[in-house]
Amino acid sequence: MSSENIIAFQGEPGANSDMACRAVYPNMETLACYTFEDAFAAVRGGKARLAMIPIDNSVAGRVADIHHLLPNSGLHIIGEHFQRIDHHLLAVKGSKVEDLTHVHSHVHALNQCRTVIKELGLKPVVHADTAGAAHMIRDLGDPSQGAIASKLAGEIYGLEDLRANIEDAEHNTTRFLIMANDAVMPPLGEGKVVTSFVFRVQSIPAALYKALGGFATNGVNMTKLESYIIDGSFQAAQFYAEVEGHPDERAMQLAFKELHFFTHEVKIMGTYPAAVARDEIG
Repeated sequence: MSSENIIAFQGEPGANSDMACRAVYPNMETLACYTFEDAFAAVRGGKARLAMIPIDNSVAGRVADIHHLLPNSGLHIIGEHFQRIDHHLLAVKGSKVEDLTHVHSHVHALNQCRTVIKELGLKPVVHADTAGAAHMIRDLGDPSQGAIASKLAGEIYGLEDLRANIEDAEHNTTRFLIMANDAVMPPLGEGKVVTSFVFRVQSIPAALYKALGGFATNGVNMTKLESYIIDGSFQAAQFYAEVEGHPDERAMQLAFKELHFFTHEVKIMGTYPAAVARDEIG
C-alpha cells in the first residue's frame, strides 16, 4: 500500500490516537508507532503521509514531553481534531466484574476513571498506553486482570466489554494535531485559522510582557501559551503559543514584528483551519 494512504500514531492498535486517525481519515490505513519520535520519523522517512499527535486533554492537561518534541520533529501542523474519549472496562472473554482485582491502563486513563476503580476496589497498574494494556491482558488470559481502553481495543483484542463510558468527566476530550512533511497554508479569508509557534524570550525584565504586547494591541486572540525548560537551563524558558489569525493579516504581521523584537528563535509550526469543535467545546 502507498504511504500516501497511511497515517501514523503513537501507541498500539486500538489506542485513542488510532480512533482519532480513523475518525478524521476513515479511508486511510493507520500505522502504530512505539514512540512519538517514531511517528514523526515515519512521516519524514516516507512510511506515512500524516501523523496524528495528541497535545492536551480537557481533564489531564497537556501531554507530557510533546512540546519538547514538536519543534524538532521536522514536520508542520496542518490541522487539529478534538476526540471525545470514552473509556471501557475490558477483560478476557467470560470474565465478570466481580472477578477483577486489578485494572491496567495509561496513567491518565486510570486518573480519569477513579470513581469506578474505587467503587470496584481495584488496584490500578500503570502501562505505557491503553491499547497496550488491553493487549497484555488478552495475552495474560487471567480473568482477575482488567484494562481500561477504547471499545476499538476491546474489539481488536477480543475482550469482554464489562462497562462502557466509565470516565468521571463527561467532557473528557483530547485535542490532536495533524502533522505532515510540508506546510499547507489555508487561503486568507476562508474561515477561522489557528497559527502555532514556538519562541524564546530575551533574558531581560518584562521580556515576555513586551513580546506578547503586540498581540493584545492588535486585537489578536491568543488561545494557548505554555512554557517549558530546554537544555537544562533555568535562565530563559521556551514558549509554545497558539493564536487565532492568518500570518498574512495586517494585525498578525504587526504582532509578530513586535514578537521578533523581544525574542529569538521564533518558529511557526503551522497555520491550519480551526476545528468546528473548538468553539463547541469552548
